[in-house]
Amino acid sequence: RHSRPRWRSRLGHDMLRRLACNLGGVAAKSGRGVFGAVPAVAAQQRSAGGLMVHRDTPDNNDKLAWSFSEENMPKVHEILQRYPPNYKRSAMIPLLDVAQQQNKGFLSVQVMNGIAELLEVAPIRVYEVATFYSMFNRVPMGKYHIMVCGTTPCMLRGSRDIVKALSDHLGVSMGIGQNTSDGMFTLGEMECMGSCVNAPMIAVADYSNGVNGYSYNYYEDLTPADAVAVVKALKAGQKPRVGSQHRDKAEPKTGLTTLTGEPSGPYCRDLGAVKTELEAAAAAAAAVAAEEKK
Repeated sequence: RHSRPRWRSRLGHDMLRRLACNLGGVAAKSGRGVFGAVPAVAAQQRSAGGLMVHRDTPDNNDKLAWSFSEENMPKVHEILQRYPPNYKRSAMIPLLDVAQQQNKGFLSVQVMNGIAELLEVAPIRVYEVATFYSMFNRVPMGKYHIMVCGTTPCMLRGSRDIVKALSDHLGVSMGIGQNTSDGMFTLGEMECMGSCVNAPMIAVADYSNGVNGYSYNYYEDLTPADAVAVVKALKAGQKPRVGSQHRDKAEPKTGLTTLTGEPSGPYCRDLGAVKTELEAAAAAAAAVAAEEKK
């Protein structure tokens, strides 16, 4: 017998997993899993990244129609006008973002089909984008999507403790990727939020007030108690402090150690004065040219 290299076994395993995901839709129509067994999961499989395999539900299937509300159409037209008519598919990502805000935080199949019709592209072109970017949610979300940063600096600074504290407080035993029973919160994970100096941190997407009331804020320098306090404030309809919970901006805890006085220069140019100088020079040149023509 000849043993196969380990990399080949891993490659075969990865290919089977991808095949299983691709066959998920077909398997769903038969009511059985990809390999014959009925899957003991909810109608929508989810992970930290969202939907794994689509399953039709009464409110998420391609038999339903969807369109932007009249209230949101001015914003849709403004986005479309940014691009030439023959390149309007370039508006796909911003339109998906607005659609997600209108649709209570997630993109159902009928929403994506509506975007495809608006942009005059095949639905698969929209599916490809919506399933590639983690900013788009493919399953119903809570009014507030709480995303805990899971990248190395935040992990070293205690993001796992943040996840545990939030899981315990919200009553989501499975942790990441689960909605609370009242539909108020979804606990998720997100990779680097770009403020490692203020680790650990969370981001909160607020879908409670539609497109016009949508907000996306960061809460930094968190302890487990701080994270729970942010969630409590949101549930009470309050506006918790955005940014660091213990510092101003990102200075050391002991206070500023640099830039404590007026900078010694060189300073930026006075652009107003430069503009005046250039305009005067142009006027003088025009006057000279006019005199020469006489």
